[in-house]
Amino acid sequence: MSAAAVATETGARLAAAEGLNATLHWSQASLDAEARRVDTLAGGSLRGMPIALKDNIVTADAPTTCASHILEGYVSPYDATAVTRLRAAGALIAAKTNMDEFAMGSSTEHSAFGRVRHPLDPSRVPGGSSGGSAALVAAGVVPAALGSETGGSVRQPASFCGVVGVKPSYGRVSRFGLVAFGSSLDCISVFGRSVDDASKVLATMSGHDPLDRTTLERAPMVAPAPRRDLAGVRIGLPREYFPADLDSGVAAALEHTKAAARQLGAELVDVSLPNSPYAVPTYYIVAPAEAAANLARYDGVRYGPRNVGPAGDIQALYQATRGQGFGPEVQRRILVGTYVLSAGYYEAYYGKAQRMRARIADDFRRAFAGGVDLLLTPTTPTPAFRAGEKTADPVSMYLADIFVCAISLAGLPALSLPVGRSEGLPVGAQLIAPFFEDERMLAAAAALERVVNAEAEVR
Repeated sequence: MSAAAVATETGARLAAAEGLNATLHWSQASLDAEARRVDTLAGGSLRGMPIALKDNIVTADAPTTCASHILEGYVSPYDATAVTRLRAAGALIAAKTNMDEFAMGSSTEHSAFGRVRHPLDPSRVPGGSSGGSAALVAAGVVPAALGSETGGSVRQPASFCGVVGVKPSYGRVSRFGLVAFGSSLDCISVFGRSVDDASKVLATMSGHDPLDRTTLERAPMVAPAPRRDLAGVRIGLPREYFPADLDSGVAAALEHTKAAARQLGAELVDVSLPNSPYAVPTYYIVAPAEAAANLARYDGVRYGPRNVGPAGDIQALYQATRGQGFGPEVQRRILVGTYVLSAGYYEAYYGKAQRMRARIADDFRRAFAGGVDLLLTPTTPTPAFRAGEKTADPVSMYLADIFVCAISLAGLPALSLPVGRSEGLPVGAQLIAPFFEDERMLAAAAALERVVNAEAEVR
């Protein structure tokens, strides 16, 4: 197909999927302009591939709102490094996708522009905070999309929607142009219809970037060839991730995945990550603390709409802009973050959480040093829950991240692979690798993908 034909087809699919409320910004004119740009390129590893972007990744030719009124209409003067690299490889940027406001949520119900609907069951959530990107890939609108991971915001919606979701090692992909939530946690990550698609997109974006000092000075990732089998691979099963009350459908899908791994020649061994029960409370101290600092810049002076109080009263300007511009979940996390960083509470909360974060990372290091190559766990404790089911109880919502946030705290690569169904809804299995062993994880996932339940994919 020509790039122009891809643009036309993608526009038709985006229009047909409007009922999902998964997009915030797209137009056929922009798609056609992208096609003309692609046609000027001599080649490119992603030539003509339409890719959607979560709306916290900046672009110079479309608004970046983070699904918040406080950034409504904001257009960046530059592209994110990840976007620059995708465009140079011939990718066609298709749309900016809906999300939980400032990436704070696990259901994409906290968008200022309405919730995203699950592509299989509109009464369910697609997960979050990257729910719009996950829904578009699951609905077949685009073959790949970018999201962001701070504590599971790609892997969890990938599991809920039945697609592949890959979080790279921290420092593998530049964060330049990703609107900051938790700077020590944030990773631009990838959804794909297959491990191969996700691998190619991730490899294209990877590599050192002088504009982001957290990227490591190592060679860019190379999309690995899938393994034919898993012979010689030792896979650890953390007992803390297989509780007795795990959803029966999730448990059955994971048993099927274990059998598939054994069929491919892998050796499965039990391991322990003893500090896992502390991952959620640790994450929900560290992440809000960093969010409170990062979101201080949205004050009505430099970005977005300004709500002016009495003339000359700067405090009233800040209060009016932030009070009206931020939604309730963002305000909640700013308040939590400010509290745990405040005088008299810093050491009791933030200092303690940082020490626990180090212990959680040590758990993973010991597990891999003990001779396992990868870890296998459920991605989520349940399939997608109903819209509104958890919004009244923030702690219940936060527990949806129970199997994903520890990996973010440790900075490790991980992915969610669709492996089955529960209640007719997709279920994902999670593979976790040692730091900067992304290729090892992706190669093994591609081998598993060939033999796990094909019905897990949303067609």
